[in-house]
Amino acid sequence: MRYLFFSLFLLLTSCFKEPLYHSQSYVFGTLVDISIYGESDERARQLAEHVLQDFQSLHNRLHAWKPISAGKPSELQQLNTAFEKANQPISISPDLAAMLIDATQLSEKSNGLFNPAIGHLIGTWGFQRDEFTPLGVDEVAIKNLIHAQPRMTDLVIKNNTVYTTNPTVKLDLGGYAKGYALDIASSYLRQQGVKNALINIGGNIIALGQHGDTPWRVGIQHPRKPSAIATLDLPDGWAVGTSGDYQRYFMRDGKRYCHLIDPRIGYPAQGTQAVTVLVPPSSHAGVLSDVASKPIFIESAENRNQAAQAMGVTDFMVIDAQSRIFVSNSMAKKLHWIEPDVQFSKF
Repeated sequence: MRYLFFSLFLLLTSCFKEPLYHSQSYVFGTLVDISIYGESDERARQLAEHVLQDFQSLHNRLHAWKPISAGKPSELQQLNTAFEKANQPISISPDLAAMLIDATQLSEKSNGLFNPAIGHLIGTWGFQRDEFTPLGVDEVAIKNLIHAQPRMTDLVIKNNTVYTTNPTVKLDLGGYAKGYALDIASSYLRQQGVKNALINIGGNIIALGQHGDTPWRVGIQHPRKPSAIATLDLPDGWAVGTSGDYQRYFMRDGKRYCHLIDPRIGYPAQGTQAVTVLVPPSSHAGVLSDVASKPIFIESAENRNQAAQAMGVTDFMVIDAQSRIFVSNSMAKKLHWIEPDVQFSKF
C-alpha cells in the first residue's frame, strides 16, 4: 500500500514505560499520524480527535479545486472566483488574511520560487485532481501564464479584505497548509498541557518533547525505494519536511513530471528527486518546514545553497535527478544512514 511510505515516516520502538496513543486519518490528501505519549488513552483520543477536526476544517476551507459539498465551494475557491475580476475586494477571515500575508512574505524570500499564485499552472499540468495521469503539454497556455506572471505580490490585503491586480492569480496553498496545520496542532497540544507528541502530515513532522528517555526518531524516505534512506532524532519543537517527485507525478514518454512547478518556466522541476529540511523551534517551524524545501527543490544545482540561505535553512539534504546526495555540514552531523556505505557530498 503506497501510502505506508511517505517523504518521512515515524519509527517507533515497541516498549514504553508510559502510554503511547497512536491515531491515523486521511486529510490534506495524505496520511496523518498523531502520536501522544504519557497521557491516558481516553484523553489522548479526545486531543487527537480535536486536532483531526481542526485539520479537516482547514482542509475544507483551503481546498483549491474540490468543493466542500455539492454547490458549496471552499473558502479558497470563492476567493479564486472573485480574482477572475481584478481589483474587486472580497472579505476574508482574519486567519486567512494572515496566511496570505505570511505566504507572500515567504514567496518574496524565496525569490518567487515558492509561489502559491500559480494555481492555473498547477491545474494545467493536471495536479489539481485525485489521480495523476499523463497529459499533453499545453505549450500555449503555459506560455501565456508565464507572460502574465501571477505572483503573491499581486495581492492587496487590507482590513481583512483582499483583491488582486492580476486576474491570472489563482491561489493553491498546497505547499503551505500542511505546515500551517502542524503549527496550529502543536500550539493547541501545548496549551492543553501535552508534553510529548509527534504530528506527521504526509511527511511534514513536528515534535513535542520526546518519548520516554529518548528523542522522537523519524526516517527520511528514499525517493526511489519503499524504505528509509536515513533517520534523525527530532528534539522538542523541531520540524522536518520533504519535497519529492515520487508521490504526485505522472510519466509521459519516459519522462517524469512532478507537481513541483518552476514558476520561471511553467514546467515541473527536473533536476531533483527529493529535498529534506530540518527547522529549529519557533512559532513558525511547521510552515517553514513545508515551504522551505520547495525553492531548494526547484532551484538549479549551483544555486541550491543560496536558496536554502534565503529561507534561513542550515540543515538540509538534496538528492538530485542522478540520485547523488548532497548534505549541508550541520545536517550531516544529525543523519543516521540506514546503509553504512552511503556516499554523499557536502555543500
